[in-house]
Amino acid sequence: MNTLKKTLALVATLAMAATALASCGDDSSSSTSESKAETTKASEDTTKADTSEASTGEIDASVKTGGDTFTIAAWNADDVPYLIAQWKGLDYKTIVDDLSDNKVDGINCIVFGVGGGEASERYDQLFNDGTDLDVYFCEADWALKYINDDSKTLALSKLGLGDADFANIYKYTDEIGKDSNGVRKGVSWQAAAGGFAYRADLAKDYLGANSPDEMQKQVADWDKFVEAAKTVSDKSGGKTALADTVGGLWQAFACGRTTPWVVDDKLQIDDFCKNFADTAKELWDCGGVTKNNQWTDEWTAAGTTGDCMGYFVSTWGFGGFFKDAAGGVGGATYGKWAVCEGPQAFYWGGTWMVVNPGTDNGEEARDFILSATSNEEQMSAYAKAKPEYVNNTKVMDDLISGNTVFNEEISNNFADGQNYFAELANNAKSINFNGLITPYDATVKSDFINKVTDDYLKGGKSWDDTVVEFKKKVAEDIPTLTIE
Repeated sequence: MNTLKKTLALVATLAMAATALASCGDDSSSSTSESKAETTKASEDTTKADTSEASTGEIDASVKTGGDTFTIAAWNADDVPYLIAQWKGLDYKTIVDDLSDNKVDGINCIVFGVGGGEASERYDQLFNDGTDLDVYFCEADWALKYINDDSKTLALSKLGLGDADFANIYKYTDEIGKDSNGVRKGVSWQAAAGGFAYRADLAKDYLGANSPDEMQKQVADWDKFVEAAKTVSDKSGGKTALADTVGGLWQAFACGRTTPWVVDDKLQIDDFCKNFADTAKELWDCGGVTKNNQWTDEWTAAGTTGDCMGYFVSTWGFGGFFKDAAGGVGGATYGKWAVCEGPQAFYWGGTWMVVNPGTDNGEEARDFILSATSNEEQMSAYAKAKPEYVNNTKVMDDLISGNTVFNEEISNNFADGQNYFAELANNAKSINFNGLITPYDATVKSDFINKVTDDYLKGGKSWDDTVVEFKKKVAEDIPTLTIE
């Protein structure tokens, strides 16, 4: 990845001064296994005529077209170059160099090289400076900041795009892409559904589970998950935790919430909050979850030592941190894993394409979005070449039923040749966020998990005292909310 970072640093420098690249999420280098011939063929098979046929309308007269340079911005280089390659029929192997050498005519790629949350500040700066910008990428937790601002995001209907263009996207991704009035402003090319990945050998030893189906029965809800964790801890003499981190638990558990975090500008603290805190405490006290923090060396190392038996993993994580948790290809536990749906259908991460209302390249914006999020042949080719769990139920069902090997390095990490994406398909279809998304979610969720971890689990405070501290923190971070 060092070469990729250095090369794309040049791309970012050309686009915007003083940027340096970093990467997170899945391992983009795996995408280079596909040849130019395959991506070019996909482009030929899905001509502009095909793309325009999928569109339900014309571009609105208020949207400018014909600009000299089509500018796309994102916080990292994991996806943009490869989405451009798929769109234009270019070579995945050389797209990074081609962009840095200005060989992709008319396209400028701004890559900030920061964490997803920090990208918001960079976008604000672009808007303040009046920098040329056509399409930019927003992360789920803070996307509504832009999606609810008509001066920052364009209704996709203005590009002639409607329900028919996105008929097969996963429902939860559509909800996140709509503003508070139900207007579609953003759309994602990926579905970041998650599952519970675990050591298959340890599951046999400690739980007698000989298959993902048998494992699923033992972790099908949170009560069962806690009981399984206690069994693992007992039989391993306290060495092995079933779950990777409290943060991992929260990624899954948070998707089971049925009340918005904020209603009528009032913070909502309900039984769900206490249920999570108590579940986490049971696991914490019995050794059912490690005391590691996410994104640390200890977090991934625990998978190679047997200190951790399972990880909550999203689609993009299988080629990233989860492969690291096996020690990489040929590592200590590589090839010993399996995955099941887990106790809760959940998603983790994901990115939404949005369009700057000031774009002067409406046609390119429309065609880029259609290639990535609507054109089924293009999406199928991208799913295999990247690899990616794309945001199209039909495409993924077809690929999964055909036993597609999306990436050998990732697939070979699973025992018995398990089709790991197949286990996530049901979760992707089951996630429901209708009416649950608010602009405050990223801040409130972060404040909540930090207070539960620091005060309730580590600090030994009572639940009531923890709630008081949580309310204080939210009031400090979002002073406009009513907190009772």
